[in-house]
This record gives sequence, C-alpha cells and structure tokens, in this order.
Amino acid sequence: MIFGYCRVSTRGQITNFSLEQQEKEILARYDRAVIYKEQFTGSKVDRPVLNELIGKLKEGDTLVVTKLDRLARNTVEGIQIVQDLFDRNINVHVLQIGLLENTTTGQFFLTTLLAVAEMERNMIIERTQAGKEIAKQRADFKEGRPRKYNPERVEEALKFIEAGNTYKKASQIYNIPSSTLHDRMREKKAKALVNNDKEL
Repeated sequence: MIFGYCRVSTRGQITNFSLEQQEKEILARYDRAVIYKEQFTGSKVDRPVLNELIGKLKEGDTLVVTKLDRLARNTVEGIQIVQDLFDRNINVHVLQIGLLENTTTGQFFLTTLLAVAEMERNMIIERTQAGKEIAKQRADFKEGRPRKYNPERVEEALKFIEAGNTYKKASQIYNIPSSTLHDRMREKKAKALVNNDKEL
C-alpha cells in the first residue's frame, strides 16, 4: 500500500503552506494513497500521527512525503527513521528528490540532504536572532509581542480605577477588558515597588 504523510508546524501553515497542498502533491503522484496529516512542530519529540503510521507500515509498503523535513526533526533522526523503514523493506519516496533506496548511494544521498536541510533551519534561526539583536539596539524596542491596547489609554483607565472607580466601569468606558486592566495594574504596582526599593 501507499501511505502519504503531511505535517505543518503552525496553525497558519494549515491554510497557507498547507496540509492540503502537501496532500494534493502526493495524490497527484499516487491517487490511491492513504493520507495521514498532523499539525506538530518538527522540533517536538513526539508526533503521534507519524508514530501511528510508521507502526502500521508493512513490508512492501511505500511511505510518501513531499519534503524530507516533513518527516524528520534533524539529520540523526531522519537517518534513523528511514533506515528503520529500509530494514523492514518499506520504500520511502520523497517527492522533492525521488525514491530513496537501501543502497550505499541512497544512504549517502539521504545523509547529505538531511544535513543541508538542518543547516538551512539553523541559518534561519541565526538570521532571526541576528535581526532581534539589531532590533534591540533601537530605543523603542520591547521584548515580546506589541501591546494590543494603546499604553496611554491603558494608563488613563488605570488612573480612573485608582480614583475609586471599578474595573468593570473602566472597561466599559475605555473599551479595554477587565482582565487586561487587572494585569496592567499588577505590573504598575510591581514596578512601583521596585522603584521604591531602589530609592531606599
């Protein structure tokens, strides 16, 4: 039998990079393939759908993926997965590069491809970190996600609460959730305590 495995790492990829796109590519080559899909970060240790599929594969079956990095987290794991399938006489077809065979040439090709894929991932991480370091040099840089609500408006709401009004009332007037106002008030009080300690 022919089995296809599709994986995306993030929710956004479900519609953009797309489980559907991977499935379409596999079915274009193997129209009777049984497709298994999951959303799981490649760096995670456990991928339940992949593990289930590998457990079901039998001698003579073929496992199809669009790209090698859909199957493996890194070079070592990729080689191990494919080698284990080879040992069970299961074929592995990576549409991007072709059918991988249990030969010296095939294993060398596999190792090289996985090493390149891992290097590309590491380069992306390095570029991201370098970009963040550059951004940190800016005076307006803030760690984490940008605040959803205007800081000045939040401060006005906090002053309104400090004047004796309720969080619920402030939420209604300033259109900011009470939970957000509670969080910002805690942050404000904590910051005030730190500043007082410094003065002492």
